[in-house]
Amino acid sequence: MHMAIQEKFQFEELEGRRVEADFTGGTLSSDGGLLLLRDLDKKSGISKRLSDCFVDTRDTRLVEHRLQELVAQRLPGLCAGYEDLNDHNRLREDPLVAVAVGKADPTGNSRSGQDKGKPLAGASTLNRLESGNEKGSPHYRKIKPQNSMMEALLIEVGVETLAADTAEVILDFDATDDIIHGLQEGRFFNAYYDTYCYLPLYCFMGDVPRWAQLRCCNIDASEGTVEALQKIVPAIRSRCPNARIIVRGDSGFCREKIMAWCENNEVHFCLGLARNSRLLEKLATAMFRARLAACLTGGHARIFTDFSYQTRDSWSTARRVIGKAEIVPKGENPRFIVTNLPHDGFGHDQMERFTATACYENFYCVRGDMENRIKEQQMDLFADRTSTHYMDPNQLRLYFSTFAYILMERLRCLTLKGTQLAQATAGTIRLKIIKIAASLSFSIRRVHIRFASAFSLREVFALAHKRIMALKSAVT
Repeated sequence: MHMAIQEKFQFEELEGRRVEADFTGGTLSSDGGLLLLRDLDKKSGISKRLSDCFVDTRDTRLVEHRLQELVAQRLPGLCAGYEDLNDHNRLREDPLVAVAVGKADPTGNSRSGQDKGKPLAGASTLNRLESGNEKGSPHYRKIKPQNSMMEALLIEVGVETLAADTAEVILDFDATDDIIHGLQEGRFFNAYYDTYCYLPLYCFMGDVPRWAQLRCCNIDASEGTVEALQKIVPAIRSRCPNARIIVRGDSGFCREKIMAWCENNEVHFCLGLARNSRLLEKLATAMFRARLAACLTGGHARIFTDFSYQTRDSWSTARRVIGKAEIVPKGENPRFIVTNLPHDGFGHDQMERFTATACYENFYCVRGDMENRIKEQQMDLFADRTSTHYMDPNQLRLYFSTFAYILMERLRCLTLKGTQLAQATAGTIRLKIIKIAASLSFSIRRVHIRFASAFSLREVFALAHKRIMALKSAVT
């Protein structure tokens, strides 16, 4: 049924003057900052390289939206805050987004019928991009993603952020919950999170994601870590042959398989260790001293101790364990980590870096920032929007979110350094520098985009633009 749409809107008067509004402003967009991402994407080649990870068997004579354009539409769409494919039914009319995607006709006037004036792909076309690896008739699956190639590309893009003379690389591993949307494939209940969920495995190197694997939650949290290391570590050593590699993780990753692999491959590790009665016995003296100290400090004290420890059955060798004997107002708070980092560090300038106290407080605890990166990707880049029925399309959505995150991280790291947005989250960057009001006009010779004159961060925008223009292209 056709519904009449209101054309004019009356608001409260302003000092005797009427306040009216309508939708006759012309060709406008609210996402002017996508132009920065467009040129950054072209320099880094992320959309181009990601599109090479698909097999496209469509008849080219009937194709209006090339595969690279579909990927280039999906990634900036996530960066701009459009998490659902349905958002693109309206977004496909935005000529500025079409410019960002690289459409030769950003007005869409060359298209015919109901698509005239709509230069971009709609939700149904993008859905065919995402559902190409669903189970079902191959007749309708013309675009097929290759997950193994995307996995390799994610590692490759991450390694490219390293300088060849990098001395140390820290790999942070963690798992998190991704709540299930209905009766999806791979649906299991996880008692720890008290919900039905997936259990994706992430690896970050600083702010850069290296691994994003969607898994069912009926497995150990560390499952797949060794397989990830077997692919990530050689790539790092190929790029940085002299780099020292350190793996960090919480107690969910304290597994003999992981530690033994690291020891056999000259990789260092620093992992949380779940407490048990034998560990508490070894910490008893330090805990007694902490209780005495707490009496003098108002109920707070912590003492660290360092000792060798081996389990009765699960560990193949004795390993260095650091124990924290802590007293808080609520009582005792013992904690442990296991590591193969040397007591005396790596050279004269790092002799104190991995002593018991420094290793726990200044090195191990820093890994908690990785949890903020996972939260940022889930909340700002919609990594938890894995709501299709099958696992494979959901893994593809996770990859899209991860590569969109990389685009935002590159924008932050390469172009916003030294500005007020240097440490901003992806959501803040979107709000501050992507969401810029702009009007567009078109002629034979140019596309003219006029940003809002009241935009408050034009100096930051100008600096980001200058730095992007100075970047060397990663692809030819």
